[in-house]
Order: sequence, then C-alpha cells, then structure tokens
Amino acid sequence: MRPVIASIESEYRRYKLLAEASFHQLSEEQLAQPGNATVNSVATLAWHVSGNLKSRFTDFLASDGEKPWRNREAEFLPRNASHAELLDEWEEGWQVLFATLAGMDDGDLARSVVIRDSPLPVTEALHRSLAHVAYHVGQIVFIARALRGPEWEFLSIPPGETADYNKNPAREKGTG
Repeated sequence: MRPVIASIESEYRRYKLLAEASFHQLSEEQLAQPGNATVNSVATLAWHVSGNLKSRFTDFLASDGEKPWRNREAEFLPRNASHAELLDEWEEGWQVLFATLAGMDDGDLARSVVIRDSPLPVTEALHRSLAHVAYHVGQIVFIARALRGPEWEFLSIPPGETADYNKNPAREKGTG
C-alpha cells in the first residue's frame, strides 16, 4: 500500500511540471538572468533543486541526506546553460527522487532518516523536501513570469477566467 507516498509523489510531479513549463517560456539568455528582486536566476535555482534532490534522496533511508560529495555553494553560482543542459541537470535530481519513492511504501513513513546529523521522521523529511521544492519552483515561476512580461503564458487560471474555469474544475486533476 502506497497511498501517502503516491500523494506526495503526485505533488512533486505537479511542481516539476510547473517549473518545466516556465523553463520552456524562456530564452537561454533569460534562463541565466537573475530576477529583479533576487540574485538567483532560473538556471541557478534549477541547479540547486537538482543538487538538493540528489543529495537528499541518494541512499535516502540509510545515509545522511547531506552528502559529502555535494557542493551546495557551487549550485548557487551564476551560470549560463542551454535548455538541454538545464533539463539534463534538472532531470538528474528528479530521477533520484522518483527512483527512491518508487522503492518505498507507506510502511517506510514510520522510519527515520538523518539530514545534517539530525534524525527526522521520514514523513517530516518528505514534507520538508516537498515544501523546499515548492518554494523554489515558486521562485522559478515568479522570475520567469517577470522576464516574459505580457508574453507570459499562465500555468494556472489566467486573470479574469475564474468563472469559466469554475464551470469545469475537473480539468485541474486531468479529468476534464
């Protein structure tokens, strides 16, 4: 039985798609451009999310989530990346996460993991990670929208279209 793990995985996938839809709206120059209110670019944030996922979910149940091979500071360096390079790096982290989740069942939620020498219940570690990803994906979407300006293609209900959306809200879950 995996209903809780499946629910968490579904949310991760939702945020992954939001970020990817943002990446695709940007030029390669824009991927490297910091947002007005931040020093981080979309590419920098993508590298950080990937690095975090690789570190946390490699050997998730058996070793500290902050791996000695991770170079967190390098994740935040300014960088130029093609769409292909960005997506390759991004996908590496997500593949580690999804492979780990695929090997888990809801019984694993009662276990503990360690992050930076601190034990955490698996449930807390998963929710903490999901919140971390959601936070950075929100930044990615915000920066991408600011860079695109009026050409931005909305990833959710566009302004002024709530009434039409509410006539068929099932499409939110992919059933409409």
